[in-house]
Amino acid sequence: MIRAIAELKKTVPDIRCIIIGDGPERKKLELQTTNYELQTNVRFLGSVPYENIAAYMAEAAVFARPSRSEGLGISFLDALAAGVPIVGTAVGGIPDIICDGETGLFAKVDDHIDLAEKIKTLLTDKQLASRIVAEGQKYIKARFAWQSIADQYRTLFTNAQHSNILQNVGMLVATGIYPPDIGGPATYSKLLFEELPKLGISVEVLSFGEVRRYPVAMRHFLYFLKVLWHGRRADIIFAQDPVSVGLPAALVALVLRKTFLLKIVGDYAWEQGVQRYGVGEVLDEFLKRKYSWRVELFRKIQRWTARRAKKIIVPSEYLKRVVTAWGIDAKKISVVYNAIDFADIGISKEEARAELGISGRVLLSAGRLVPWKGFDVLIDMMPKLLAEFPDLKLIIVGDGPDRESLKRKAYSVKQSENIIFTGSLPKNKLLTCLRASDIFVLNTSYEGFSHQIPEAMAIGVPVITTKVGGNPEVITDGSDGFLVALDDKNAFHEKISLLFRFHESYNRIVEHGIARAQIFNKERMINGAIAVFKTL
Repeated sequence: MIRAIAELKKTVPDIRCIIIGDGPERKKLELQTTNYELQTNVRFLGSVPYENIAAYMAEAAVFARPSRSEGLGISFLDALAAGVPIVGTAVGGIPDIICDGETGLFAKVDDHIDLAEKIKTLLTDKQLASRIVAEGQKYIKARFAWQSIADQYRTLFTNAQHSNILQNVGMLVATGIYPPDIGGPATYSKLLFEELPKLGISVEVLSFGEVRRYPVAMRHFLYFLKVLWHGRRADIIFAQDPVSVGLPAALVALVLRKTFLLKIVGDYAWEQGVQRYGVGEVLDEFLKRKYSWRVELFRKIQRWTARRAKKIIVPSEYLKRVVTAWGIDAKKISVVYNAIDFADIGISKEEARAELGISGRVLLSAGRLVPWKGFDVLIDMMPKLLAEFPDLKLIIVGDGPDRESLKRKAYSVKQSENIIFTGSLPKNKLLTCLRASDIFVLNTSYEGFSHQIPEAMAIGVPVITTKVGGNPEVITDGSDGFLVALDDKNAFHEKISLLFRFHESYNRIVEHGIARAQIFNKERMINGAIAVFKTL
Protein backbone atom coordinates (compact mmCIF):
# COMPACT_ATOMS: atom_id res chain seq x y z
CA MET A 1 0.00 0.00 0.00
CA ILE A 2 2.80 2.42 0.88
CA ARG A 3 4.58 1.71 -2.40
CA ALA A 4 1.28 2.36 -4.22
CA ILE A 5 0.96 5.75 -2.51
CA ALA A 6 4.51 6.60 -3.62
CA GLU A 7 3.50 5.73 -7.17
CA LEU A 8 0.27 7.76 -6.95
CA LYS A 9 2.11 10.80 -5.62
CA LYS A 10 3.80 11.20 -9.01
CA THR A 11 0.45 12.16 -10.60
CA VAL A 12 -1.68 13.03 -7.55
CA PRO A 13 0.69 15.11 -5.35
CA ASP A 14 -1.89 15.76 -2.62
CA ILE A 15 -2.82 12.09 -2.17
CA ARG A 16 -3.34 11.20 1.49
CA CYS A 17 -3.58 7.74 3.03
CA ILE A 18 -4.84 7.05 6.54
CA ILE A 19 -3.90 3.65 7.96
CA ILE A 20 -5.99 2.46 10.92
CA GLY A 21 -4.69 -0.41 13.03
CA ASP A 22 -1.69 -1.51 15.02
CA GLY A 23 0.66 -4.46 15.18
CA PRO A 24 4.28 -5.67 15.07
CA GLU A 25 4.89 -4.28 11.55
CA ARG A 26 4.08 -0.65 12.46
CA LYS A 27 7.66 0.58 13.09
CA LYS A 28 8.89 -1.06 9.91
CA LEU A 29 6.05 0.51 7.89
CA GLU A 30 6.64 3.96 9.38
CA LEU A 31 10.32 3.67 8.40
CA GLN A 32 9.28 2.63 4.90
CA THR A 33 7.05 5.72 4.73
CA THR A 34 10.03 7.91 5.67
CA ASN A 35 12.25 6.22 3.09
CA TYR A 36 9.70 7.03 0.37
CA GLU A 37 9.38 10.63 1.73
CA LEU A 38 5.66 10.18 2.37
CA GLN A 39 5.49 11.62 5.90
CA THR A 40 2.89 14.20 4.81
CA ASN A 41 0.97 11.71 2.66
CA VAL A 42 0.66 8.65 4.93
CA ARG A 43 -0.67 8.88 8.47
CA PHE A 44 -0.76 6.02 11.00
CA LEU A 45 -3.62 6.33 13.51
CA GLY A 46 -2.98 3.10 15.41
CA SER A 47 -5.93 1.30 16.97
CA VAL A 48 -9.24 3.17 16.80
CA PRO A 49 -12.47 2.18 18.63
CA TYR A 50 -14.77 0.42 16.20
CA GLU A 51 -17.58 2.92 16.70
CA ASN A 52 -15.28 5.73 15.51
CA ILE A 53 -14.19 4.08 12.26
CA ALA A 54 -17.36 5.12 10.38
CA ALA A 55 -16.33 8.77 10.79
CA TYR A 56 -13.00 8.12 9.06
CA MET A 57 -14.74 6.09 6.36
CA ALA A 58 -17.07 9.01 5.66
CA GLU A 59 -14.07 11.25 4.90
CA ALA A 60 -12.47 8.77 2.47
CA ALA A 61 -12.73 8.77 -1.31
CA VAL A 62 -11.52 5.16 -1.61
CA PHE A 63 -11.00 2.25 0.78
CA ALA A 64 -8.11 -0.05 -0.23
CA ARG A 65 -6.57 -3.08 1.43
CA PRO A 66 -4.22 -5.23 -0.70
CA SER A 67 -4.46 -8.34 1.48
CA ARG A 68 -2.35 -11.43 0.93
CA SER A 69 -4.80 -13.51 2.95
CA GLU A 70 -8.30 -12.85 4.25
CA GLY A 71 -11.06 -14.85 5.94
CA LEU A 72 -13.81 -12.49 4.79
CA GLY A 73 -12.75 -8.85 5.19
CA ILE A 74 -15.48 -7.10 7.18
CA SER A 75 -13.80 -3.70 6.66
CA PHE A 76 -14.75 -3.91 2.98
CA LEU A 77 -18.39 -4.27 4.08
CA ASP A 78 -18.00 -1.34 6.47
CA ALA A 79 -16.61 0.83 3.66
CA LEU A 80 -19.42 0.00 1.22
CA ALA A 81 -21.99 0.58 3.97
CA ALA A 82 -20.41 4.02 4.52
CA GLY A 83 -20.65 4.81 0.80
CA VAL A 84 -16.95 4.36 -0.04
CA PRO A 85 -15.86 2.43 -3.18
CA ILE A 86 -13.38 -0.37 -2.47
CA VAL A 87 -10.22 -1.92 -3.90
CA GLY A 88 -9.12 -5.39 -2.74
CA THR A 89 -7.29 -8.50 -3.88
CA ALA A 90 -8.84 -11.76 -5.08
CA VAL A 91 -7.77 -13.77 -2.02
CA GLY A 92 -9.60 -15.65 0.73
CA GLY A 93 -13.17 -14.44 1.26
CA ILE A 94 -12.79 -11.07 -0.54
CA PRO A 95 -14.28 -12.45 -3.81
CA ASP A 96 -17.44 -13.12 -1.75
CA ILE A 97 -17.72 -9.32 -1.45
CA ILE A 98 -16.09 -7.90 -4.57
CA CYS A 99 -17.40 -8.60 -8.04
CA ASP A 100 -14.75 -6.86 -10.13
CA GLY A 101 -16.11 -3.70 -11.74
CA GLU A 102 -19.48 -4.02 -10.01
CA THR A 103 -19.08 -3.97 -6.21
CA GLY A 104 -15.40 -3.04 -6.18
CA LEU A 105 -12.15 -3.38 -8.09
CA PHE A 106 -9.52 -6.13 -7.83
CA ALA A 107 -5.82 -5.33 -7.74
CA LYS A 108 -3.14 -7.97 -8.22
CA VAL A 109 -1.50 -9.36 -5.09
CA ASP A 110 1.81 -7.62 -4.23
CA ASP A 111 1.57 -5.40 -7.34
CA HIS A 112 1.80 -1.77 -6.18
CA ILE A 113 1.61 -0.42 -9.75
CA ASP A 114 -1.70 -2.17 -10.38
CA LEU A 115 -3.00 -1.12 -6.94
CA ALA A 116 -2.12 2.52 -7.63
CA GLU A 117 -3.84 2.31 -11.00
CA LYS A 118 -7.06 0.91 -9.48
CA ILE A 119 -7.11 3.57 -6.72
CA LYS A 120 -6.56 6.31 -9.30
CA THR A 121 -9.39 4.91 -11.43
CA LEU A 122 -11.83 5.33 -8.54
CA LEU A 123 -10.49 8.79 -7.70
CA THR A 124 -10.99 10.04 -11.26
CA ASP A 125 -13.99 8.05 -12.53
CA LYS A 126 -16.74 9.37 -10.26
CA GLN A 127 -19.45 7.60 -12.25
CA LEU A 128 -17.78 4.21 -11.74
CA ALA A 129 -17.19 4.94 -8.05
CA SER A 130 -20.86 5.85 -7.54
CA ARG A 131 -22.02 2.73 -9.37
CA ILE A 132 -19.76 0.51 -7.26
CA VAL A 133 -21.13 2.05 -4.06
CA ALA A 134 -24.73 1.65 -5.22
CA GLU A 135 -24.28 -1.96 -6.32
CA GLY A 136 -22.17 -2.74 -3.25
CA GLN A 137 -24.74 -1.39 -0.82
CA LYS A 138 -27.51 -3.27 -2.59
CA TYR A 139 -25.46 -6.48 -2.36
CA ILE A 140 -24.52 -6.21 1.32
CA LYS A 141 -28.09 -5.35 2.29
CA ALA A 142 -29.26 -8.52 0.55
CA ARG A 143 -26.53 -10.82 1.84
CA PHE A 144 -25.04 -9.36 5.01
CA ALA A 145 -27.98 -7.60 6.71
CA TRP A 146 -28.57 -8.84 10.26
CA GLN A 147 -32.01 -10.19 9.41
CA SER A 148 -30.57 -12.32 6.60
CA ILE A 149 -27.80 -13.63 8.88
CA ALA A 150 -30.30 -14.38 11.63
CA ASP A 151 -32.46 -16.36 9.17
CA GLN A 152 -29.43 -18.42 8.13
CA TYR A 153 -28.58 -19.22 11.75
CA ARG A 154 -32.21 -20.15 12.41
CA THR A 155 -32.09 -22.60 9.49
CA LEU A 156 -28.73 -23.97 10.69
CA PHE A 157 -30.00 -24.58 14.23
CA THR A 158 -33.23 -26.11 12.94
CA ASN A 159 -31.27 -28.51 10.74
CA ALA A 160 -29.05 -29.42 13.71
CA GLN A 161 -32.10 -30.22 15.81
CA HIS A 162 -33.38 -32.51 13.07
CA SER A 163 -30.05 -34.04 12.09
CA ASN A 164 -31.39 -37.50 12.83
CA ILE A 165 -33.38 -37.26 9.60
CA LEU A 166 -30.70 -39.49 8.04
CA GLN A 167 -30.83 -42.19 10.73
CA ASN A 168 -31.35 -45.70 9.34
CA VAL A 169 -30.78 -44.63 5.73
CA GLY A 170 -28.97 -47.15 3.53
CA MET A 171 -26.59 -46.12 0.74
CA LEU A 172 -24.95 -48.14 -2.01
CA VAL A 173 -21.78 -46.46 -3.33
CA ALA A 174 -20.93 -47.55 -6.88
CA THR A 175 -17.32 -46.70 -7.65
CA GLY A 176 -14.85 -47.48 -10.40
CA ILE A 177 -11.94 -47.93 -7.97
CA TYR A 178 -11.50 -48.61 -4.28
CA PRO A 179 -8.42 -49.11 -2.07
CA PRO A 180 -5.90 -50.60 -2.54
CA ASP A 181 -6.52 -48.83 -5.89
CA ILE A 182 -5.23 -45.24 -5.85
CA GLY A 183 -7.17 -42.19 -6.99
CA GLY A 184 -9.75 -39.60 -6.03
CA PRO A 185 -12.86 -41.83 -6.33
CA ALA A 186 -11.16 -44.54 -4.26
CA THR A 187 -10.25 -42.08 -1.49
CA TYR A 188 -13.71 -40.48 -1.55
CA SER A 189 -15.58 -43.81 -1.45
CA LYS A 190 -13.46 -45.06 1.44
CA LEU A 191 -14.15 -41.84 3.34
CA LEU A 192 -17.91 -42.29 2.87
CA PHE A 193 -17.64 -45.89 4.04
CA GLU A 194 -15.79 -44.86 7.20
CA GLU A 195 -17.56 -41.63 8.14
CA LEU A 196 -21.24 -41.95 7.19
CA PRO A 197 -22.05 -44.84 9.57
CA LYS A 198 -21.07 -42.50 12.43
CA LEU A 199 -24.05 -40.36 11.36
CA GLY A 200 -26.49 -43.24 11.15
CA ILE A 201 -26.15 -43.96 7.42
CA SER A 202 -25.31 -47.56 6.56
CA VAL A 203 -22.94 -47.76 3.59
CA GLU A 204 -22.10 -50.58 1.20
CA VAL A 205 -19.42 -50.06 -1.46
CA LEU A 206 -19.47 -51.90 -4.79
CA SER A 207 -16.28 -51.46 -6.83
CA PHE A 208 -16.05 -52.04 -10.57
CA GLY A 209 -12.77 -53.76 -9.73
CA GLU A 210 -14.80 -56.85 -8.79
CA VAL A 211 -15.64 -57.47 -12.47
CA ARG A 212 -12.59 -55.96 -14.20
CA ARG A 213 -11.01 -59.39 -14.73
CA TYR A 214 -13.80 -60.38 -17.14
CA PRO A 215 -13.89 -59.53 -20.89
CA VAL A 216 -15.06 -56.00 -21.72
CA ALA A 217 -18.36 -57.20 -23.21
CA MET A 218 -19.23 -59.06 -19.98
CA ARG A 219 -17.96 -56.81 -17.20
CA HIS A 220 -20.54 -54.00 -17.57
CA PHE A 221 -23.45 -56.45 -17.65
CA LEU A 222 -22.09 -58.32 -14.62
CA TYR A 223 -21.63 -55.05 -12.75
CA PHE A 224 -25.23 -54.09 -13.56
CA LEU A 225 -26.39 -57.40 -12.03
CA LYS A 226 -24.31 -56.78 -8.91
CA VAL A 227 -25.72 -53.27 -8.49
CA LEU A 228 -29.22 -54.68 -9.01
CA TRP A 229 -28.68 -57.30 -6.28
CA HIS A 230 -27.09 -54.98 -3.71
CA GLY A 231 -29.32 -52.04 -4.59
CA ARG A 232 -32.41 -53.77 -3.25
CA ARG A 233 -31.35 -52.94 0.33
CA ALA A 234 -30.38 -49.31 -0.37
CA ASP A 235 -32.40 -46.11 -0.15
CA ILE A 236 -29.84 -44.13 -2.14
CA ILE A 237 -27.60 -45.36 -4.97
CA PHE A 238 -24.58 -43.05 -5.22
CA ALA A 239 -22.45 -43.44 -8.39
CA GLN A 240 -18.94 -41.99 -8.60
CA ASP A 241 -18.81 -41.41 -12.36
CA PRO A 242 -21.39 -40.87 -15.12
CA VAL A 243 -20.51 -43.77 -17.46
CA SER A 244 -18.63 -46.89 -16.31
CA VAL A 245 -20.49 -47.22 -12.99
CA GLY A 246 -22.95 -44.37 -13.46
CA LEU A 247 -24.89 -45.90 -16.35
CA PRO A 248 -25.59 -49.28 -14.67
CA ALA A 249 -26.33 -47.54 -11.36
CA ALA A 250 -28.80 -45.17 -13.04
CA LEU A 251 -30.54 -48.08 -14.78
CA VAL A 252 -30.82 -50.00 -11.49
CA ALA A 253 -32.19 -46.93 -9.69
CA LEU A 254 -34.79 -46.62 -12.45
CA VAL A 255 -35.78 -50.31 -12.24
CA LEU A 256 -35.87 -50.42 -8.41
CA ARG A 257 -37.28 -46.88 -8.05
CA LYS A 258 -34.42 -45.83 -5.81
CA THR A 259 -33.04 -42.33 -5.32
CA PHE A 260 -30.08 -41.84 -7.63
CA LEU A 261 -27.19 -39.54 -6.65
CA LEU A 262 -24.20 -38.89 -8.91
CA LYS A 263 -20.71 -37.49 -8.43
CA ILE A 264 -18.93 -36.10 -11.49
CA VAL A 265 -15.19 -35.36 -11.38
CA GLY A 266 -14.56 -34.95 -15.11
CA ASP A 267 -15.89 -35.14 -18.65
CA TYR A 268 -15.67 -38.85 -19.52
CA ALA A 269 -16.36 -38.25 -23.24
CA TRP A 270 -13.49 -35.77 -23.51
CA GLU A 271 -11.06 -38.03 -21.63
CA GLN A 272 -11.86 -41.00 -23.87
CA GLY A 273 -11.70 -38.77 -26.94
CA VAL A 274 -8.20 -37.53 -26.06
CA GLN A 275 -6.88 -40.99 -25.19
CA ARG A 276 -8.51 -43.07 -27.93
CA TYR A 277 -10.21 -41.06 -30.67
CA GLY A 278 -7.87 -38.24 -31.69
CA VAL A 279 -9.44 -35.32 -29.83
CA GLY A 280 -6.80 -32.61 -29.51
CA GLU A 281 -8.77 -29.71 -28.03
CA VAL A 282 -8.79 -28.71 -24.37
CA LEU A 283 -12.05 -29.35 -22.50
CA ASP A 284 -13.44 -25.81 -22.81
CA GLU A 285 -13.12 -26.02 -26.62
CA PHE A 286 -14.34 -29.62 -26.69
CA LEU A 287 -17.63 -28.55 -25.12
CA LYS A 288 -18.39 -26.31 -28.12
CA ARG A 289 -17.79 -28.86 -30.92
CA LYS A 290 -19.10 -32.11 -32.41
CA TYR A 291 -16.92 -35.20 -32.86
CA SER A 292 -17.02 -38.79 -34.11
CA TRP A 293 -19.98 -41.02 -33.29
CA ARG A 294 -18.03 -42.85 -30.55
CA VAL A 295 -17.23 -39.64 -28.70
CA GLU A 296 -20.80 -38.38 -29.16
CA LEU A 297 -22.10 -41.71 -27.81
CA PHE A 298 -20.13 -41.20 -24.59
CA ARG A 299 -21.55 -37.68 -24.45
CA LYS A 300 -25.10 -38.97 -24.72
CA ILE A 301 -24.51 -41.60 -22.03
CA GLN A 302 -23.05 -39.16 -19.50
CA ARG A 303 -25.80 -36.62 -20.25
CA TRP A 304 -28.54 -39.25 -19.82
CA THR A 305 -27.02 -40.47 -16.56
CA ALA A 306 -26.72 -36.91 -15.24
CA ARG A 307 -30.35 -36.18 -16.12
CA ARG A 308 -31.48 -39.28 -14.24
CA ALA A 309 -29.76 -38.12 -11.04
CA LYS A 310 -31.84 -36.31 -8.45
CA LYS A 311 -28.73 -34.47 -7.28
CA ILE A 312 -25.19 -34.14 -8.67
CA ILE A 313 -22.08 -33.43 -6.60
CA VAL A 314 -19.03 -31.86 -8.24
CA PRO A 315 -15.73 -30.90 -6.54
CA SER A 316 -15.33 -27.43 -8.10
CA GLU A 317 -17.26 -24.49 -9.53
CA TYR A 318 -15.44 -25.13 -12.79
CA LEU A 319 -16.90 -28.63 -13.07
CA LYS A 320 -20.34 -27.23 -12.27
CA ARG A 321 -19.99 -25.04 -15.36
CA VAL A 322 -18.84 -28.05 -17.39
CA VAL A 323 -21.82 -30.19 -16.36
CA THR A 324 -24.20 -27.27 -16.93
CA ALA A 325 -22.78 -27.08 -20.48
CA TRP A 326 -24.02 -30.66 -20.99
CA GLY A 327 -27.54 -29.26 -20.65
CA ILE A 328 -28.03 -30.15 -16.97
CA ASP A 329 -29.99 -27.81 -14.70
CA ALA A 330 -27.50 -25.94 -12.50
CA LYS A 331 -29.99 -26.00 -9.60
CA LYS A 332 -29.45 -29.71 -9.04
CA ILE A 333 -25.65 -29.45 -9.04
CA SER A 334 -23.92 -28.91 -5.67
CA VAL A 335 -20.24 -28.00 -5.28
CA VAL A 336 -18.58 -29.93 -2.45
CA TYR A 337 -14.78 -29.63 -2.47
CA ASN A 338 -12.89 -32.88 -2.00
CA ALA A 339 -11.01 -33.48 1.23
CA ILE A 340 -7.30 -34.19 1.55
CA ASP A 341 -5.40 -36.24 4.09
CA PHE A 342 -3.75 -34.05 6.72
CA ALA A 343 -2.13 -36.99 8.49
CA ASP A 344 1.45 -36.26 9.50
CA ILE A 345 3.70 -38.68 7.63
CA GLY A 346 6.03 -38.56 10.61
CA ILE A 347 9.37 -37.90 8.92
CA SER A 348 11.38 -34.78 8.15
CA LYS A 349 12.41 -33.61 4.70
CA GLU A 350 15.93 -34.92 5.28
CA GLU A 351 14.63 -38.32 6.39
CA ALA A 352 12.33 -38.53 3.37
CA ARG A 353 15.26 -37.77 1.05
CA ALA A 354 17.41 -40.37 2.76
CA GLU A 355 14.63 -42.94 2.35
CA LEU A 356 14.31 -42.14 -1.37
CA GLY A 357 18.07 -41.79 -1.92
CA ILE A 358 17.89 -38.32 -3.50
CA SER A 359 19.72 -35.02 -2.91
CA GLY A 360 20.00 -31.56 -4.42
CA ARG A 361 17.04 -29.49 -5.64
CA VAL A 362 13.90 -31.51 -6.38
CA LEU A 363 10.86 -30.76 -8.55
CA LEU A 364 7.93 -33.16 -8.20
CA SER A 365 4.99 -33.72 -10.52
CA ALA A 366 2.31 -36.37 -10.19
CA GLY A 367 -0.73 -37.68 -12.00
CA ARG A 368 -1.91 -40.13 -14.59
CA LEU A 369 0.52 -40.17 -17.52
CA VAL A 370 -1.93 -38.94 -20.16
CA PRO A 371 -1.60 -36.19 -22.79
CA TRP A 372 -3.51 -33.47 -20.93
CA LYS A 373 -1.17 -33.59 -17.93
CA GLY A 374 1.62 -31.97 -19.96
CA PHE A 375 4.58 -33.90 -18.54
CA ASP A 376 6.36 -33.62 -21.91
CA VAL A 377 6.71 -29.85 -21.46
CA LEU A 378 8.28 -30.31 -18.01
CA ILE A 379 10.81 -32.69 -19.56
CA ASP A 380 11.59 -30.17 -22.34
CA MET A 381 12.29 -27.52 -19.65
CA MET A 382 14.94 -29.54 -17.86
CA PRO A 383 18.06 -28.71 -19.96
CA LYS A 384 17.58 -24.95 -19.45
CA LEU A 385 16.78 -25.41 -15.74
CA LEU A 386 19.83 -27.60 -15.24
CA ALA A 387 22.02 -24.90 -16.77
CA GLU A 388 20.89 -22.67 -13.89
CA PHE A 389 20.58 -25.35 -11.18
CA PRO A 390 22.97 -28.24 -11.99
CA ASP A 391 21.84 -30.38 -9.02
CA LEU A 392 18.16 -30.34 -10.08
CA LYS A 393 16.05 -33.51 -10.28
CA LEU A 394 12.53 -33.95 -11.70
CA ILE A 395 10.48 -36.76 -10.14
CA ILE A 396 7.35 -37.84 -12.03
CA VAL A 397 4.95 -39.99 -10.00
CA GLY A 398 2.24 -41.93 -11.80
CA ASP A 399 1.54 -44.37 -14.57
CA GLY A 400 -0.49 -44.40 -17.75
CA PRO A 401 -0.45 -44.85 -21.53
CA ASP A 402 2.18 -42.12 -22.11
CA ARG A 403 4.82 -43.59 -19.82
CA GLU A 404 7.10 -45.10 -22.48
CA SER A 405 6.87 -42.07 -24.79
CA LEU A 406 7.77 -39.77 -21.87
CA LYS A 407 10.76 -41.96 -21.00
CA ARG A 408 11.91 -41.77 -24.62
CA LYS A 409 11.60 -37.98 -24.52
CA ALA A 410 13.70 -37.83 -21.34
CA TYR A 411 16.33 -39.92 -23.10
CA SER A 412 16.18 -37.74 -26.25
CA VAL A 413 16.91 -34.53 -24.30
CA LYS A 414 19.76 -36.41 -22.57
CA GLN A 415 18.24 -36.04 -19.12
CA SER A 416 17.34 -39.63 -18.27
CA GLU A 417 19.59 -39.44 -15.17
CA ASN A 418 17.96 -36.25 -13.89
CA ILE A 419 14.34 -37.30 -14.54
CA ILE A 420 13.01 -40.08 -12.32
CA PHE A 421 9.85 -42.04 -13.18
CA THR A 422 8.53 -43.82 -10.10
CA GLY A 423 5.42 -45.39 -11.62
CA SER A 424 2.26 -45.58 -9.53
CA LEU A 425 2.92 -45.30 -5.79
CA PRO A 426 0.85 -46.07 -2.68
CA LYS A 427 -0.43 -42.98 -0.89
CA ASN A 428 2.18 -43.10 1.89
CA LYS A 429 5.02 -43.25 -0.66
CA LEU A 430 3.54 -40.34 -2.62
CA LEU A 431 3.44 -38.28 0.57
CA THR A 432 7.08 -39.22 1.25
CA CYS A 433 7.99 -37.96 -2.24
CA LEU A 434 6.12 -34.72 -1.54
CA ARG A 435 7.93 -34.30 1.77
CA ALA A 436 11.28 -34.79 0.01
CA SER A 437 10.61 -32.29 -2.78
CA ASP A 438 11.23 -28.53 -2.96
CA ILE A 439 8.53 -27.51 -5.47
CA PHE A 440 5.44 -29.25 -6.86
CA VAL A 441 4.82 -28.48 -10.57
CA LEU A 442 1.77 -29.47 -12.59
CA ASN A 443 1.46 -28.43 -16.25
CA THR A 444 -2.09 -29.66 -16.82
CA SER A 445 -4.57 -28.54 -19.48
CA TYR A 446 -7.50 -29.83 -17.42
CA GLU A 447 -8.14 -30.31 -13.73
CA GLY A 448 -11.52 -30.68 -12.04
CA PHE A 449 -10.04 -30.80 -8.56
CA SER A 450 -6.46 -31.92 -8.00
CA HIS A 451 -5.87 -33.74 -4.71
CA GLN A 452 -2.12 -33.38 -5.16
CA ILE A 453 -2.16 -29.55 -5.16
CA PRO A 454 -3.68 -29.01 -1.67
CA GLU A 455 -1.77 -32.05 -0.36
CA ALA A 456 1.50 -30.45 -1.44
CA MET A 457 0.44 -27.13 0.11
CA ALA A 458 -0.51 -28.85 3.40
CA ILE A 459 2.88 -30.56 3.60
CA GLY A 460 4.65 -27.24 3.03
CA VAL A 461 5.68 -27.59 -0.62
CA PRO A 462 5.01 -24.54 -2.84
CA VAL A 463 2.97 -25.22 -5.99
CA ILE A 464 3.33 -23.92 -9.54
CA THR A 465 0.50 -25.02 -11.82
CA THR A 466 -1.66 -23.86 -14.70
CA LYS A 467 -4.59 -21.46 -14.40
CA VAL A 468 -7.08 -23.97 -15.81
CA GLY A 469 -10.10 -25.90 -14.55
CA GLY A 470 -10.50 -25.94 -10.80
CA ASN A 471 -6.90 -24.88 -10.04
CA PRO A 472 -7.74 -21.17 -9.48
CA GLU A 473 -10.27 -22.29 -6.84
CA VAL A 474 -7.44 -23.89 -4.87
CA ILE A 475 -4.61 -21.39 -5.47
CA THR A 476 -4.57 -17.61 -5.26
CA ASP A 477 -1.82 -16.60 -7.66
CA GLY A 478 1.18 -15.04 -5.94
CA SER A 479 -0.24 -15.58 -2.47
CA ASP A 480 -0.32 -19.31 -1.70
CA GLY A 481 1.10 -20.62 -4.97
CA PHE A 482 1.65 -19.61 -8.60
CA LEU A 483 -0.65 -19.95 -11.62
CA VAL A 484 0.82 -19.78 -15.13
CA ALA A 485 -0.43 -20.32 -18.66
CA LEU A 486 -0.51 -23.87 -20.05
CA ASP A 487 2.79 -24.99 -21.61
CA ASP A 488 4.42 -21.63 -20.79
CA LYS A 489 8.00 -22.82 -20.25
CA ASN A 490 9.32 -19.33 -19.59
CA ALA A 491 6.71 -18.66 -16.87
CA PHE A 492 7.39 -22.02 -15.20
CA HIS A 493 11.15 -21.35 -15.34
CA GLU A 494 10.70 -17.84 -13.91
CA LYS A 495 8.64 -19.05 -10.93
CA ILE A 496 10.92 -22.02 -10.23
CA SER A 497 13.95 -19.73 -10.30
CA LEU A 498 12.23 -17.19 -8.02
CA LEU A 499 11.43 -19.84 -5.41
CA PHE A 500 14.90 -21.34 -5.46
CA ARG A 501 16.68 -17.99 -5.27
CA PHE A 502 14.54 -15.96 -2.87
CA HIS A 503 14.00 -17.65 0.49
CA GLU A 504 11.61 -14.95 1.72
CA SER A 505 9.24 -15.54 -1.21
CA TYR A 506 9.58 -19.30 -0.79
CA ASN A 507 8.72 -19.16 2.91
CA ARG A 508 5.78 -16.79 2.35
CA ILE A 509 4.23 -19.06 -0.29
CA VAL A 510 4.74 -22.09 2.00
CA GLU A 511 3.13 -20.35 4.99
CA HIS A 512 0.11 -19.12 3.02
CA GLY A 513 -0.22 -22.49 1.26
CA ILE A 514 -0.40 -24.40 4.54
CA ALA A 515 -3.13 -22.04 5.77
CA ARG A 516 -5.08 -22.28 2.50
CA ALA A 517 -4.97 -26.09 2.45
CA GLN A 518 -6.79 -26.27 5.78
CA ILE A 519 -10.14 -25.43 4.13
CA PHE A 520 -10.03 -28.76 2.26
CA ASN A 521 -10.61 -30.79 5.41
CA LYS A 522 -12.58 -33.98 5.89
CA GLU A 523 -15.24 -32.41 8.10
CA ARG A 524 -16.08 -29.75 5.54
CA MET A 525 -16.45 -32.33 2.76
CA ILE A 526 -18.60 -34.68 4.85
CA ASN A 527 -20.81 -31.82 6.01
CA GLY A 528 -21.23 -30.69 2.41
CA ALA A 529 -22.20 -34.18 1.34
CA ILE A 530 -24.63 -34.52 4.26
CA ALA A 531 -26.30 -31.26 3.24
CA VAL A 532 -26.92 -32.77 -0.20
CA PHE A 533 -28.14 -36.09 1.22
CA LYS A 534 -30.72 -34.27 3.34
CA THR A 535 -32.33 -32.83 0.21
CA LEU A 536 -32.90 -36.25 -1.37
